[in-house]
Amino acid sequence: MNIVCSDLEGVFVPEIWINVAKKTGIEELKLTTRDISDYNVLMKRRLKILEENKLTIHDITNVIATMDPLAGAVDFLDWLRSQTQVIIVSDTFEQFAGPLMKKLKMPTLFCHTLSINGNGMVTGYNLRQPEAKKQTVIAMKSLKYRVIAFGDSYNDIGMLKEADAAMLFRPPENVIREFPEFPVTTDYPSLQKLLAKELAV
Repeated sequence: MNIVCSDLEGVFVPEIWINVAKKTGIEELKLTTRDISDYNVLMKRRLKILEENKLTIHDITNVIATMDPLAGAVDFLDWLRSQTQVIIVSDTFEQFAGPLMKKLKMPTLFCHTLSINGNGMVTGYNLRQPEAKKQTVIAMKSLKYRVIAFGDSYNDIGMLKEADAAMLFRPPENVIREFPEFPVTTDYPSLQKLLAKELAV
């Protein structure tokens, strides 16, 4: 039996931190896992920036409330969920993802959580477990699923390597160069064709 594990940001919705950067004018918040491969290094930098600029969870969720899924994402996800079970495995946080999940018709989401103090300041982040995306695939395989995975960034590579079949979707050039073993798709129709072929196996 097949199951699909997918990334969220850059695949179904815009990058949250990039949108926060645009809203606040803080250029460094535009850095994502497309740029920095070590997620912990990236998150510690983000938390320091939030503290220095006194940005609260409410400032971030106000930006998220204005965001919509990428064009074509809802229809594509509807098609995929009609074919097989889908788990979105993301390094985002429950406090960020809620409004976006509603707009995607509430697919299953595995992600992390934030620690927030009484003033609304983000004081830390709590990983579900290290290498959560890779570990999700391992867990699904232990349940005898054949796992198909796709994503766009460095933090997806462990998941893609562990999957039975995998592909990149709209990755940056640096990721394409470093991981030429994965087929690359840049639009939903092309991704749908690849997935349909794998689902037929």
